[in-house]
Amino acid sequence: MIEAVVFDIGNVLIEWQPERYYAQRLGRERQEAFFAGYDLHGLMNEIDAGAPFSESIEAAARTHPDFADELLMLRDEWLPMTAQVMHRSVRLMRALKVAGVPVFALSNFGAENFKWSVEAHPFLAEFDRAYISGDMKMRKPFEAIYAAVEADCGIAPERLLFGDDRDDNLATARARGWQTHRVDSEDSWAQALVSQGLLSEEAAR
Repeated sequence: MIEAVVFDIGNVLIEWQPERYYAQRLGRERQEAFFAGYDLHGLMNEIDAGAPFSESIEAAARTHPDFADELLMLRDEWLPMTAQVMHRSVRLMRALKVAGVPVFALSNFGAENFKWSVEAHPFLAEFDRAYISGDMKMRKPFEAIYAAVEADCGIAPERLLFGDDRDDNLATARARGWQTHRVDSEDSWAQALVSQGLLSEEAAR
């Protein structure tokens, strides 16, 4: 029996598609040059693991002047870059709470930019527990953050249902005994919650 549902945030509750955003802002040619010439996702991994958001981006812009403008966009346009809310997933989270099912967040997210996102998207403050990698100084898919969640919430791994869009993050959770669902659409996530008996079809609409 599931006792709590654990939500990733990026591409589960808020779209995280930086390649698409940069293409829209800069055009495809410059976007491709930027992503080929600089490891943006590597920088985000450092931030997710606890490096300071603004300072890390500013340092990267200084050391990579050819891409300084693009890097500073990550800081200056964070909120428009992450503006697209996955509204059905938000409704699912709230429906679980109404049904008495605790909802947790487990997300790779920098501490500073997570605070900005909570201000822009107040539903991110509605979790019963929020495990944010930048605050915890550890990130998915490494095992330590999953162990920390288990220790904090006190729920047996097999009674946690985790929805995430990345196979590597889910694989670590499964190895620890968590139940998992790969969220490749809001519909599939809704059906997973119905299949587990956590929500009715009507509540999952």
